[in-house]
Amino acid sequence: MKRTLSLLTLAALLPGASAQTAQDILNRVDAAQKAAKDVTFRLSGNATLEGGPQKIDLTVKSIPTQGVARLQFAAPDALADNVVVADKNEIRQYLFLTNQVTVTPTKAAAANTGLGGLDFTGLTNAATLLNTYTVRLLGTSTVAGKKVYQLEATPKGTGSTDRARVWITEAGWRPTRVQLVGSGNRVLADLNVTNYRVNSGLTVSGLKALPKDAQVIRQ
Repeated sequence: MKRTLSLLTLAALLPGASAQTAQDILNRVDAAQKAAKDVTFRLSGNATLEGGPQKIDLTVKSIPTQGVARLQFAAPDALADNVVVADKNEIRQYLFLTNQVTVTPTKAAAANTGLGGLDFTGLTNAATLLNTYTVRLLGTSTVAGKKVYQLEATPKGTGSTDRARVWITEAGWRPTRVQLVGSGNRVLADLNVTNYRVNSGLTVSGLKALPKDAQVIRQ
């Protein structure tokens, strides 16, 4: 992935520099992620799926410098114990009920790695958001004395009207909330980011581990 370090980027990373644009904010998030050996957090809240409103609960684990992320679902019931493993080359989705692993090239799988097009793996790689999404700053608020920036990301070149909104706190430069917004400004998913931890000793092999007896289906 191409990485360019401009004077603007450098200034955004300096202590005390004020984040002014979406790119400035994502640069800071990217720097914070790269400084961590691994990242773990929980996403929980509500989403509107095909069957109607559902509770959502999943854990995201990542080694950002290796471009590897693992999503493990606890809710809704239809996705419980399903696992998604993503790296730079492919998305491996394990379906618990059928004991199958569906393998899809990463470039073709962005619409299927989360819920209805919300690619949760992007939360663990801010630089990817800059390359594959058009990101803009919607607004700024203050929570517990810290600024929180609301960003909106639209996939490039897909024609989709869905957008992802992400709230980033300057306290650690990490996400605190995620929304998926559809046509008519309808909120399809509203999730909180909690239990955010870094440097838990995760390994690439551990994140990629899936049942060895699962049937592999390549798309």
